[in-house]
Amino acid sequence: MASHVQSHKRQSERSPGILHRGSPGAAVERQSVEPGEKARYDARWRVPSALVFLMLGAILVLIFTSDMFYVRSIEASGLIHQTREEIFALSDIADYHIFWLDPERIRANVLRSPLVADASVEIGWPPDIITIQVEERQPVILWSADGEDIWVDLQGRVMPVRAELPGLLRVNAEGGVLMDKELDKDTALGALQMQEILPDGTDLDYNPIHGLGWTNHKGWQIWVGSGADMREKIRIYEFLFDNLVARGIEAEELNIANPDAPFYRVLWGR
Repeated sequence: MASHVQSHKRQSERSPGILHRGSPGAAVERQSVEPGEKARYDARWRVPSALVFLMLGAILVLIFTSDMFYVRSIEASGLIHQTREEIFALSDIADYHIFWLDPERIRANVLRSPLVADASVEIGWPPDIITIQVEERQPVILWSADGEDIWVDLQGRVMPVRAELPGLLRVNAEGGVLMDKELDKDTALGALQMQEILPDGTDLDYNPIHGLGWTNHKGWQIWVGSGADMREKIRIYEFLFDNLVARGIEAEELNIANPDAPFYRVLWGR
């Protein structure tokens, strides 16, 4: 009997260890932070935070009160017939703050000028807050009516004359026909074709009814209308001119505005 008890005791001693969870009443050891230590920890961060706040406040005050962040002038490029001051006035942003600027609105304002074909706007930082790149329209026709001249570009857009430009095709309009904004595109295209066909230095005429024309070397008034078929009309003109001269007819006017029905008028008494 004693032997059996001792054997059981030895087996108990050799049993593997088992991890037991603490009982509900077991105490848990925790680290506590003394009030003085927590105060010192908060103080270490309070000073840098205050400095950052003060710096941001100072920056905002500087931005909104300093004159350097308000638009007093602009940088402009691509200008030929306009000045930087004119573009600045068109942009309508004088005394605006940098945070109030809208590039699309500025571009739309600049495009109000008949001399401007396109524009791009960049907003930066002082000293060059605004930079405007301008593409100006190129005049090809000098349109004259009752002593007043205007420029016309390839698309028929009307512009004020800013300088004396050599090589422009001159068109003398009868009856004071002076466009406000745009010349009919067929008329502009026809005029430029006529410039390629006629001798250099030939001025064109314009009549609201007959269209484009010119006075030839015999003093005849020639009318050819408008449009892109000027070369065909010139071939008809040359044929009719040779025919009339061969017949001894002195014409006052030769009209080929409608190439299917050309006609001429003779001088009175000829």
